[in-house]
Amino acid sequence: MTIDLTTRFTGLEFVNPFVLASAPPTESKRKILRAFEAGWGGVVTKTIGLHPVENVAGPKTIYQRASDVKPYVSRYKRPDTVSHSSWNWELISDQPLEQWLPDLEEIKTTYPDRMVIASIMAGAGGEAEMENWRKLARACVGVGCDALELNMSCPHMDRKDMGANIANDEDIIRSVLKAVTGAVDVPVWVKLTPATSTLVDAAGAAYEAGASCISLCNTFPSLPLMDPETLKFEVEVDGYVTSGGQGGLAILHQALQRVSDISRAYPDRAISGIGGIKGFREAFNFIVHGAGNLQVCTAAMEEKGSGGVGVQLIQELTRDLGVYLEAKGHSSIEDFRGIARERIVEHSKIRRKSEDYNGGYAISA
Repeated sequence: MTIDLTTRFTGLEFVNPFVLASAPPTESKRKILRAFEAGWGGVVTKTIGLHPVENVAGPKTIYQRASDVKPYVSRYKRPDTVSHSSWNWELISDQPLEQWLPDLEEIKTTYPDRMVIASIMAGAGGEAEMENWRKLARACVGVGCDALELNMSCPHMDRKDMGANIANDEDIIRSVLKAVTGAVDVPVWVKLTPATSTLVDAAGAAYEAGASCISLCNTFPSLPLMDPETLKFEVEVDGYVTSGGQGGLAILHQALQRVSDISRAYPDRAISGIGGIKGFREAFNFIVHGAGNLQVCTAAMEEKGSGGVGVQLIQELTRDLGVYLEAKGHSSIEDFRGIARERIVEHSKIRRKSEDYNGGYAISA
């Protein structure tokens, strides 16, 4: 029996639901072409902007590992360690729009059946920045990009009117979406920061303003560890460090919580799930909580010999999904997407040992 992994998401037809997230795996034409050759259903490009970008004078990404012998988390390589997470303070693409445009056109021409989602970012400081959003949107769609992802989630931008710094402001979210949806006619995904207590409200504002999809979770704001002997951070420049983003398997459970929160609040809306997917089991969990599309980053970057695009990983993901669909008699992921929703309840709804329990309130005398 031949299993068809074709997935329709935000009006686009993906050959499979697995997409490389906006990050180093999608930072260049060379990497994206290799990713499509390997079998990824789509890519979200590394975020494209119009403002000058220059990364820190030191390592941009580190990988942290743990061991059952010495269970502390560290970037230090030790025997018998397993991946715990990634940490980075890398900014958006330093490749200018003028270089991206012919590359995007060539990518889409070479692989017309694969979905190219351009991640874009501008500021929020007035009409000039809204015009920058429009310019980026029109330019990327003009060379064939199938959709856009608005980056309102990067946790370590050097400008205060960009990335995660603006994702808590519903008025800004609406303004940006008005600018972009008024400029182009393609699906617009919005990548929101998970580091807010108002995530569900922000998602609602985005959907209401025309977002086709919410993408989450991006990396969580975090700091690298300091070595107790040397008193140095595991990554630093001139002895200093600033907030970066933690990703990988360590954020899986937090990402699932946030996908679930949005999916239960807006069950008929689209979600692209991100955060800790290393194989089919993690992807399955995003799907049952409501995600209809899966984005992968850290696991692809860590794969040896693949050039950081997860050549073996996409083969494993598609194979294992196919095996699962066939074994369960499913025709697509839609057959089991969101099945966990009704089983997520308030804490007070979980059965207690005693039937006399009063929900945390004292029983009146």
